[in-house]
Amino acid sequence: MKYVTSFFSTLFVVSTGLYLQPHSVANAVTLSNGTIAFVQPPRLVSASTPYSNTSVPNTKYYFTLEVPATAGEPLQQVTFTQIEGSEDIQFNQKDTFAFEGTRNHQGSKLALKAVKGNDKQQTITVTFDTPIPPGKTVTIGLQTYYNPFYDGVYLFGVRAFPSGEKTTGQFLGIGRFQFYGPTATEN
Repeated sequence: MKYVTSFFSTLFVVSTGLYLQPHSVANAVTLSNGTIAFVQPPRLVSASTPYSNTSVPNTKYYFTLEVPATAGEPLQQVTFTQIEGSEDIQFNQKDTFAFEGTRNHQGSKLALKAVKGNDKQQTITVTFDTPIPPGKTVTIGLQTYYNPFYDGVYLFGVRAFPSGEKTTGQFLGIGRFQFYGPTATEN
């Protein structure tokens, strides 16, 4: 019994000491070549569009990202690359937008520093004017000229970059969109 009491007393002292130590804030990871990366990268929460029919003009594709409190660095830039689909989807870069929150719970509008596309690589890059701090959820809205004419699954790879001069992007996942063509009518 004496040893059990001694063990629990020691365990209590050690655990109390660990609890009372200051909690460290995660810092960014700096690689050997000086490149900065997230400690814990943002998470792709969802990818959605209100219109899943083919050929619908001026639709929006929403990508919601969560920057964890333990990210270590704020989110500066996000790149979207179409990796699958029967045709290349074209985006109206000047109508790209972002806001805090989700598609259904929109918060403050966020200023964008730049939106650049590369049609050859099927990539669009969105850079925030002010980096998004850890602990925030943001949604980026990409405005299309029209939904694809061909039905099927269209996939977009999403990559996030922390703020800084020399950074490395981290792959967050794939945004999946399913588009449906007109159905045949019965005579």
